[in-house]
Amino acid sequence: MAGTDISGTGRTAPGELPTLAGLLAGHRPRTAQEAADLARIAPLAAAADPYDRGRPLHVTASALIVHPARREVLLRWHERQQDWLQVGGHGDPGEEFPGAVALREAEEETGLADLAFWPSAELLHVVVLPVPASDREPAHEHADLRFVLATGTPGAARPERPGARVRWLPLAEAAGAARGEALRESLARLGTLLEDGSPAAPAN
Repeated sequence: MAGTDISGTGRTAPGELPTLAGLLAGHRPRTAQEAADLARIAPLAAAADPYDRGRPLHVTASALIVHPARREVLLRWHERQQDWLQVGGHGDPGEEFPGAVALREAEEETGLADLAFWPSAELLHVVVLPVPASDREPAHEHADLRFVLATGTPGAARPERPGARVRWLPLAEAAGAARGEALRESLARLGTLLEDGSPAAPAN
């Protein structure tokens, strides 16, 4: 994962951020399933609002937050799904770079103010996930685009509200806690990045 100039901070100027189309075009799937998911997601780049929750398949963005020195990842407890998952959520109209969505959601859900793309702002993983129907919306699918964010202040992580617990876990324990195959695959890719000797977390 090399490419986007993060100027030592993990944050690019708005004009340097890739569009959704550019981000998807530059991503190389690593499995047959990811290739199939990417083929379904790619047409959304031409949509007026790919984040529109009225679409049966719409774009979401999420992030695995890592503290590289400790080789730990931060997971959040999702009450509705009763599972430990990565942070993330839906985009707003007018947002073009999904990484900015992931970064905004991560800051809101963890309280971490120093989050930065790590080791770059490229995609880690592309996944289509089914979402069951609820009282508020019918069954649909998320075209989830996953990034990696790093923090240098792991002790500052705080849940955004009671019940939305956050928890630092070593990678192996996180993989054991994750029930979903897609998250386990994302964690395996994160492990590869750590083994490759990628740069340390940003300093305060």
